[in-house]
Amino acid sequence: MLLDKSGVLEKIPTMEKVVVEFGCGPSKARPESIAVDCLDYPCVDIVGDAMEFLRSLPDSSVDEITSSHFLEHLPDVRTFLSESCRVLKSGGLFSAAVPHFSNPYYYSDLTHKVPFGMYTLSYLIDDKIFKRRVPAYSERLSMELVSADLIFGSYSKRKVRHWLKKAFQLIFNSSIFMKELYEESLCFIFPCYEVRFLLRKS
Repeated sequence: MLLDKSGVLEKIPTMEKVVVEFGCGPSKARPESIAVDCLDYPCVDIVGDAMEFLRSLPDSSVDEITSSHFLEHLPDVRTFLSESCRVLKSGGLFSAAVPHFSNPYYYSDLTHKVPFGMYTLSYLIDDKIFKRRVPAYSERLSMELVSADLIFGSYSKRKVRHWLKKAFQLIFNSSIFMKELYEESLCFIFPCYEVRFLLRKS
């Protein structure tokens, strides 16, 4: 059962731009977004299950979907992406930040269900970016990969290691070759904090 705290479901058809943020936690990344979370924080607009919310939306009704450290908690990422694709307008954007599989903290959280690498979403959508090709085990969704960026960082931003990792971020994101070299050969030497994906509905 969804709890629509601000009556936003009725407003969606009249909104100029609809941005949905999943798993926002105690604060929204963007003030204008419709925040959806299973926990009732003050900033949350819709309290409840993400899939139930998506299924309540009409086709092509959303301009943008965003999330941070949310997808890894889902039991079925493909179904979530499929519903997201359905509700996005043509050209609509889907952005997600997820822990990289080399992140040492990923495996500490018992609620994490899916590890992510740079190629994970390429199994589900159209990828014309990476040179390494991966198979599709089912029909690909009508979304294309715009970018996948490696994000490095340390728990404490005041430490030298944090700025050293930011230097790695610049180096490894400098080209597709460097991204692929990193994930193939260097990711367990220099662990990555997260991957940030940007997709566009075809």
